[in-house]
Amino acid sequence: ATRSRHVLGFDTAQLRAYHPPAHGKSRALKCRTGPLDIVFVIDSSRSVRPFEFETMRRFMMDIIGSLDVGPNATRVGVIQYSSQVQNIFSLKTFFTRADMEKAINSIVPLAQGTMTGLAIQYVMNVAFTTQEGARPLHKKIPRIAIIVTDGRPQDRVTEVATQARNAGIEIYAVGIQRADMNSLRAMASPPLEEHVFLVESFELIQQFGKQFQDKLCGVNTCMEQEHGCQHSCISTPSSFYCECNPGYRLNVDGKTCSPINACEDGRHGCQHQCVSTRGSYLCHCLAVSLPVPSSFASRPSSSSLVFPFLPTLLLLSPVIDYCSFGNHSCQHECVSIPNGHYCRCRSGFTLQPDSKSCRARRAPTAACAPRASSSRLTARRAAVSTGTQLLASSSSGLRAPGEGLPETRLGV
Repeated sequence: ATRSRHVLGFDTAQLRAYHPPAHGKSRALKCRTGPLDIVFVIDSSRSVRPFEFETMRRFMMDIIGSLDVGPNATRVGVIQYSSQVQNIFSLKTFFTRADMEKAINSIVPLAQGTMTGLAIQYVMNVAFTTQEGARPLHKKIPRIAIIVTDGRPQDRVTEVATQARNAGIEIYAVGIQRADMNSLRAMASPPLEEHVFLVESFELIQQFGKQFQDKLCGVNTCMEQEHGCQHSCISTPSSFYCECNPGYRLNVDGKTCSPINACEDGRHGCQHQCVSTRGSYLCHCLAVSLPVPSSFASRPSSSSLVFPFLPTLLLLSPVIDYCSFGNHSCQHECVSIPNGHYCRCRSGFTLQPDSKSCRARRAPTAACAPRASSSRLTARRAAVSTGTQLLASSSSGLRAPGEGLPETRLGV
């Protein structure tokens, strides 16, 4: 009789009774929960016999067959190890299932010791680096290592596995036949009941592969049944729920969607009018009176101008303050209007022809006395001229006192 044992969530009797479905597109469509970075770590030590290694190949290809692989979807890498580690292909090498399966079929087992700790070290330091094709950690794409081994490690795994988990790598430990359960538990991520598996024989690994796929990917319940969601169906482990596109809310039936009136909550902040749109809202302005430049002074209502086209303009775009751009070059004041701006001078200044600079207005000069007539000016000039000539002649004929002058006597 075959011994049945329940090992961390899997009953081997159920595995024996399970018949996997034919490998095809319907199975591959189930694993679409988002992009993953997955690296298979395969034990190819001397204890693994050739036909057993073939079942391990099939296990990897079945898992890959259920993944949505691609550069922007799930990326897959494979390494094998014994006393050394060999990279079969990295996360950046292949992006089609056909190329991956071809590379897996060409693997030649190393057939040496079982250095599982060394393999985990390689996974952490090399396989899951961005240079080898892993997406950066800030993108929050899960990094998953699937270790498949049939024996007891010949090196330490606890410390290096802890380091790998702390580095953000989620580890699944799959033991076959003689694998040591304590070592599997030391390698795997918590919770252990979801990350540690023991399969009693290589013959069961393919059947186990289906259940492992459901653990790894989850069954897409939206594709398993008619969900009836109007917009989007979101799969959960045991059921599904409907979601609406942005700008819509889910109705009470849990399936259909209705547009959201973004203005009804009163938090839009629009000064004049709020208009709801799909997923958002717009603010509309009413017609306004604006100050106009002096060039419109000859027109009626020169102090302000109501633009008849303004309501239509404001429905299409918000009122723009052209002066706020800082490039108006007005010396004193800038005044914004719907289609531009104009410059204005302060009181006591006049706008210059360049329409930008200002000049102070001149104050009126003080009153002056009437100017003298031309005849009086002529007489004054003649008198000045005569005086000048007399002064010149007297200065040129200076004599000593009494010299050449007639003696004059004054009588008393």
